[in-house]
Amino acid sequence: MKQQRTVFANILEEEYLMRDKTAHHDKIMAAAWQEFLTYGFTDASMRRIAASAGMSASGLYKHFPGKEDMFSALVEPAFQGLMALYRQEETAEREALKSGTLTQKWESGGEARLVMTYIYDHLDAFRLLISKSQGTRYESFLHDLAAEEEKTTMAMMELVKENGGHIKDVDPKEFHLLVTANVNAVFQAVEHDFTREEALRYADTLDRFFTKGWQEFFGY
Repeated sequence: MKQQRTVFANILEEEYLMRDKTAHHDKIMAAAWQEFLTYGFTDASMRRIAASAGMSASGLYKHFPGKEDMFSALVEPAFQGLMALYRQEETAEREALKSGTLTQKWESGGEARLVMTYIYDHLDAFRLLISKSQGTRYESFLHDLAAEEEKTTMAMMELVKENGGHIKDVDPKEFHLLVTANVNAVFQAVEHDFTREEALRYADTLDRFFTKGWQEFFGY
């Protein structure tokens, strides 16, 4: 009986410690959001975060090895989700090409709205990524995203050619700038503090504006 009570007590203690650790973690994350959004990564202070979370700086480092690890914990889930969304759209376009419905997919629009909706569902994370990430591995976020989009668009063009389509010639430098402009245009809504309603309306405008241009290049 005594052994059973000891086991039960140990279980209760473990549950208490887990709840306590979770509570501390939640306080740290809330403090980190506020600190990074206010000061950006470079000027953010681990001591201020610790104080705001009601703990010592040494206690904070038990949860995160360093400032960039904490920043990454805030933005990485949203970043990976956005990449998954882009891959999903790429797959959908490839399937539409195979089924002969690429024109219909493009004319139905909605890609910019889809991306904008995701961004505004994770707005604080993208505020950090776009304007508060200098000094982290995310500081070239928009450039890297544009480079990835350029690569996948070129791959799509090659696939269209393989399927007998006609791709209009475009100067590589111009192509790079156009893709970059397309990607950056979406995130301008965040940089200019658009409301969600304003951002989604703007996304619909982007869909209409850029779709015609890409159809021209792709010969559709």
